[in-house]
Amino acid sequence: MIRLGILGGGQLAQMTAQAAISLGVEIVIFERKPDSPASRLTHHQVVGAWDDDSALEEFISLCDVITLENEFVDASVLETIEEAGVPVYPSSATLARVQDKLIQKTTMREAGIPVPDFLGVESPDSIRIAADQFGYPMLLKARRDGYDGYGNFTLESEDDIETAWEELGGNDGRGLMIEKFVPFEYELAVMVLRGRDGEIRTYPVVETVQRDHICHVVRAPANVPADSVQIAEEIARKAVTAIDGVGVFGVELFKLKDSTILYNEIAPRPHNSGHYTIEACVTSQFENHIRTVLGWSLGATSLVTPSAVMVNLLGERDGEAEAEGIRDALAIAGAHVHIYSKRAVRPGRKMGHITVLADSIEEAEARARQAADLVNL
Repeated sequence: MIRLGILGGGQLAQMTAQAAISLGVEIVIFERKPDSPASRLTHHQVVGAWDDDSALEEFISLCDVITLENEFVDASVLETIEEAGVPVYPSSATLARVQDKLIQKTTMREAGIPVPDFLGVESPDSIRIAADQFGYPMLLKARRDGYDGYGNFTLESEDDIETAWEELGGNDGRGLMIEKFVPFEYELAVMVLRGRDGEIRTYPVVETVQRDHICHVVRAPANVPADSVQIAEEIARKAVTAIDGVGVFGVELFKLKDSTILYNEIAPRPHNSGHYTIEACVTSQFENHIRTVLGWSLGATSLVTPSAVMVNLLGERDGEAEAEGIRDALAIAGAHVHIYSKRAVRPGRKMGHITVLADSIEEAEARARQAADLVNL
């Protein structure tokens, strides 16, 4: 039996493990802390720092192929795996092009992909120089380890520079960059799968709605013109090819009012904007991720329903997770409830999601939100 190793044990690894069970693939979880959501689905787990030599050696010895569930694993860890002769997808070279956002944006721009204007900055004074070029507002971003709005600061005026620089770790040597603010009309996303042989497929273009910089709602398909869909798909495919990606990737995009489509960023793994695919598509993003990294044939990505909406279940307090109201949520027609079984809840933390399929986006969203309101985490 094939053993697929996953660096990380959160909800993405959990849903990947659920798909793997159906395919007869065993999962090995390597996580920094015990009792991760994914580790409860397998007998094979390693607990320790990803760069701990002995723990990494044990993990490698248990796996036939290795993948990851987040981009916070340093590319050097993937290099060690590759040197040990175990295939890892995405590769260390792919991850190195992605996990530093300045390198990522530079890679995409050099590939001819339209991106917002950006610059690396080394000091508050260099931010002021960037402001002369970009104007306010601007975004100050951490080059690494930022997610769900963490690591971003919107600069409304020069008065924000010193505060933002300190809050994002500029005084501690953390790499930062400036990005020109984009007055977008819609935020779009495309899940892309690319096989070992270079075969590439895309899932439908979706609209994402953020709440406090965290993905809250995904509408599939996006209600945008056909030419915008085509451009978004082309950019997404080009982005994954530019980093020689293998696996499933989430590509985030901006649609401007003048119909311009700009690349925002890429996640080298299954992505929140693709959770709807579990029920709404022929093959889920998680099953297709397994297929791609194992070198198997790619599954169909088309919708099996006219419309689908996913609503994230986000934490609203600090404390022990309770997961109450699931029975009531399941009473909503067509509600598919996914709970991530995290032990602790905190404001904004992704604790689960609900997907509803329907004949229209409006109907699906109304029922998904109704079900989500019934769950108390």
